[in-house]
Amino acid sequence: MFQSYTDSPKGVLVLIHGAMEYHGRYKWTIERFREEGYTVVAGDLPGHGTSSRRFRGHIDSFDEYLMEVEDWVGHALQYELPTFLFGHSMGGLVAVRYLQKEKKPIQGVILSSPGLGLLAGPPMSLNLLSYPLNLLSPKMKFKAKIMPGSITRDRDRQDSDLNDSLYLTKVSVRWYRELKSAVGKAFDEIIDFPDLPVLVLQGDDDKLVDKEKVYDWFQALSVSDKHYKSWKKCYHELLSEPEKEQVVTVVKHFLDCHCELFTIESNKMG
Repeated sequence: MFQSYTDSPKGVLVLIHGAMEYHGRYKWTIERFREEGYTVVAGDLPGHGTSSRRFRGHIDSFDEYLMEVEDWVGHALQYELPTFLFGHSMGGLVAVRYLQKEKKPIQGVILSSPGLGLLAGPPMSLNLLSYPLNLLSPKMKFKAKIMPGSITRDRDRQDSDLNDSLYLTKVSVRWYRELKSAVGKAFDEIIDFPDLPVLVLQGDDDKLVDKEKVYDWFQALSVSDKHYKSWKKCYHELLSEPEKEQVVTVVKHFLDCHCELFTIESNKMG
């Protein structure tokens, strides 16, 4: 687990990375939010990055991700400051499932291109084959055909990803089936999502996540404070796009506002 400290922090941001990647790809993002007064807690999900807890690209259960995030949240809450989740792509799905199952004193959640519906997936024949393989050979792995050029328009980030040995290129059959199951549960159990502030960020030209599914989930979400912001021309990874400073500004406004509300409510109770 990684923690980036800042002097006199306003709050704590728990960052959950997406599929195939790892928290080290977020150096720029972590530094920007540290500059804005937020301590960041992050780590590598099981089977990703430098995590040695599981076979790379494999999990037995999606709950393994939730247990890992529970550890990060526990560390974040020790600061006794407003605590927020930030989940990108599959990390957004992890954040949703975590909050549907765990009731923690979280002040808000930011979902960046959350994995609530996939545009990119295996051919129909392989999808059908994944059901018996999930029982017979769950650790069998297949290439994840995700090219850096479909994630961001930033050429430097594309080149970096192509040469990054920690970036996953294969995932197991069980991983795929668990991901699909988690997406279904995110919709089926939407009533279990707690009433806390939600900010959804979405690129209009996302080539990996189905933005229509993301918006459907957002519309069905019954919370008193929710916001949806999209960016034209942007691909999947908003914090790697040329517009990333605009994205930071929106997230910072959301965080600052809810930190102020937390302070006001705390003073009233005190």
